[in-house]
Amino acid sequence: MVGPSVARRCGIIAGVGALGVMMVSCRKETDCDVYSSLSGAIGFWVWSSAAWASMRARSAGVIMIPTILNSVCRWGNGMLVGQKLVVPERDGVNFEVWPEAIELGRMFAEEGYELALVGGPVRDLLLHRKSHDLDFCTSARPEQFEHILRRFGRDGFWDMGRKFGTLGAMRRREDGTEVQVEVTTYRSDTYDPDSRKPEVNYGDTLEGDLSRRDFTVNAMALRVPELEFVDPFGGANDLAKGVLRTPVDPRQSFDDDPLRMMRAVRFVAQLGFRIEPETAEALTDMVDRIEIVSAERVRDELVKMLLSDRPRAGIEALVDSGLADIVFPEIPALQLEIDEHHRHKDVFEHTMIVIDRAVALETGPDGPVPAPDLTLRLAALMHDIGKPKTRRFEAGGKVSFHHHDAVGAKMTRKRLKALHFDHHMVEDVSELVNLHLRFHGYVEEPWTDSAVRRYVKDAGPLYERLNRLTRADATTQNKRKAMVFSSAMDEMEQRVRDLKEKEDFDAIRPDLNGDEIMQLLGIEPGPLVGKAYKHMLEYRLDNGPVERDVAVAELNRWYEEHQAE
Repeated sequence: MVGPSVARRCGIIAGVGALGVMMVSCRKETDCDVYSSLSGAIGFWVWSSAAWASMRARSAGVIMIPTILNSVCRWGNGMLVGQKLVVPERDGVNFEVWPEAIELGRMFAEEGYELALVGGPVRDLLLHRKSHDLDFCTSARPEQFEHILRRFGRDGFWDMGRKFGTLGAMRRREDGTEVQVEVTTYRSDTYDPDSRKPEVNYGDTLEGDLSRRDFTVNAMALRVPELEFVDPFGGANDLAKGVLRTPVDPRQSFDDDPLRMMRAVRFVAQLGFRIEPETAEALTDMVDRIEIVSAERVRDELVKMLLSDRPRAGIEALVDSGLADIVFPEIPALQLEIDEHHRHKDVFEHTMIVIDRAVALETGPDGPVPAPDLTLRLAALMHDIGKPKTRRFEAGGKVSFHHHDAVGAKMTRKRLKALHFDHHMVEDVSELVNLHLRFHGYVEEPWTDSAVRRYVKDAGPLYERLNRLTRADATTQNKRKAMVFSSAMDEMEQRVRDLKEKEDFDAIRPDLNGDEIMQLLGIEPGPLVGKAYKHMLEYRLDNGPVERDVAVAELNRWYEEHQAE
C-alpha cells in the first residue's frame, strides 16, 4: 500500500502535470498535440513531472497509468484527444492498471513479444468502471506464448479458443480475488458469405488488430509493461461524446462480422451511447447480413442487452435498426397502427413501459428476485406478443385480444427455442406469459382461499416473478383503477403470507396418497389411480387440509360417480 504522504505528493504532481499538459495542448481545434504547440517545451516539462510522479507511485507499490489522459480535454464544445494517458482518482477509487497486467507484459517482453491490454478493459478504465477480466492481444502465436501463460496461470489454464488464436489463464491473489486473463494473437475475423463460422486470419501489428475491432471505443489499447496508450481511431474522443463508430468503413466492418450490428444495440443499452449516423445507416442497410450469424451468438447479445441497466433503450434500437425484424420479429409486430378512431393502442410502447417497471420491481441480492433477472425481463418483453394474432374489432369500436396469454405462451416457447435458450428458461418464461392475466380476476371479485392456493400452486417457484410481472403490466393512467389494482395485489399477497403460516404451499399434496387410494378402492396401478389422485389434489386445493375420514368419504363419492358414468 502507498503511504498517504507519498500518494498525496504523487497525486498533486501528476495532477499539476496533467493540468499543464491540458493548458498548453488544448486549443479550439480538435488536436491535442503537445509537441506541435508553441508551448511544447513547457508541455514536455510538465509531462516529465507527471511521469516522475507516476514512477514514484509505482515504486511505492501502485501501478498507475503515466499521467492524466491528456486525453479527453474540453475547450468549449471541442473534445481533445492525445496519445498519453492517466486516469485520475475519482469517487474515492484509485483506478490502476492491475499489477498482473504489468507482470504478464514483462514475461512476454522478455521473450521478444508484444503484449497489450485491449478492448473492454481499456474502455472501462476510462469510464471508471471495474473490469473483472483482462483481455490482451499479442504478436506471438498461441504455440509461442502457451508456456508463458501456463507459467503465469498457476491456478488455471484453458485453450478452448485455440483455433481462434486465444488462450486463457487464471490466478488467485492472497485475498481470494480471481484474476482471469485471455490472450489472443493479432487477428481479424471474416465471414464467408455462405458460412456461419468466422474465419480466423492472423495479423502482424497492434494497430492492424485494432482496425478490425467493432467500434472505436473498443479499439484502444494499453501496451504493457511500458503503459503506452494506443488510440489510432479516436476512441477516447468517441467515448467522451458517447458515440458508437466503427474504426473502418461501417459497411466493411459489418460485412466482416455481422454480429457487430447486435453489439451496437447492446452497447446502446449497456453504455447509454448513440450510434453515429453513418454507422446507423450502414447497420439499417445491412440487417439481412445478420442471418449468417448463429442463433447462439445472437442470443448471447440479446441476453447481455436485457441484463443491462437500460434494456428498453437496447430494444428500441433493435427495432429501429430493423434487426428485430429478423432476430425477434414478434417485438416489432407489437407496433400496432393507431387508426383515425384510435381503436388500437400501441402495444409496443406499453411493453417498453412494462419492462421499465419490471426492472424497477427487482430486488437486491437478498430479495426474492435479485436484479438483474433475465426470466422476469424476458417475460416482460414477451407478455403481450400474442396480441397481434388475437386482435379482433368488436361492436362499438372496441378492440379485443381474447386468449392472447395462451397464444403468446406458445409463441414465446417457439421463439426462445429458435434462439437456443435452455429448456428451463423456455418453460419458465412461457409459463409467466401464460399466467400474466391470472390475477385480474381477483380485482373484479376477491378469491376464496382455495383460489388463492391454486394461484400459488400454479405459479410454483415463479410466484414472486409473476406478481412483479402482473404489477408491471398494470400501466393504466386512471389513478383510481391503479390504486384499486395495487391494493388488491397487496391484499392477495398478505393472504398468501397468512395461509403459508398455516400450511406449506410448496408441499401441498392430496390428503390420500396413491397407495392409500389403491387400497381403499381395491384397484390396481393404472390410469384410474392417476385420475383419483388428481381429483383429491383438486379437493385439497379447494378445501385445505381435512381429516382422513372426510378425505376417504370424498374419494368414495368420486369413485361412485366415476363408475356410474
